[in-house]
Amino acid sequence: MSTPFIIFIVLAIILVLMYNSLVAKKNQVENIFASLDTQLKKRYDLIPNLVASVSKYMKHEKSLLEDITKLRSEANKANISQKQKIDLDTKMTKALGSIMIAVENYPDLKANENIMHLQRSLNEVEEQIAAARRAYNQAVTDYNNALEMLPTNFMASAMGYKPKDVFVISENERKNINVSELFDKN
Repeated sequence: MSTPFIIFIVLAIILVLMYNSLVAKKNQVENIFASLDTQLKKRYDLIPNLVASVSKYMKHEKSLLEDITKLRSEANKANISQKQKIDLDTKMTKALGSIMIAVENYPDLKANENIMHLQRSLNEVEEQIAAARRAYNQAVTDYNNALEMLPTNFMASAMGYKPKDVFVISENERKNINVSELFDKN
């Protein structure tokens, strides 16, 4: 084999390796962005649904407990007729039955447990998004480095690859989520 032919083969191998490396980095950025996008969608779908379900349960529990407290207060008043006592007892039995049905159907259903679940879910989603953002930003940095470093910058330019932006959250997203505002919307 002649020296020029060996040089040509070595250069061809280097070009193929650079090409493959750039394509892999570009595809990795796109794949990780898709993962990040999935996590963001999960947040957008999950959090309002969790808040709505917890909020509805809390409203039900609050009104039920308020009804029971009101009935108990009325039953303890002086000078009520027997008819009123019977009516109050019937209402109290019905209200207590509602609590028992809820407990039988959902033995672990308590407002504080729902709130704890909401907090755990919020934290889990936010941690997954943060991890996906870190992975995406690392992949973009690796990709952008390959576009700027010798010798892959020549190949990237020939392939028409452009730098990608790292994931930066907006000023509005930097603020803490006000969960109580989400509850107020329902």
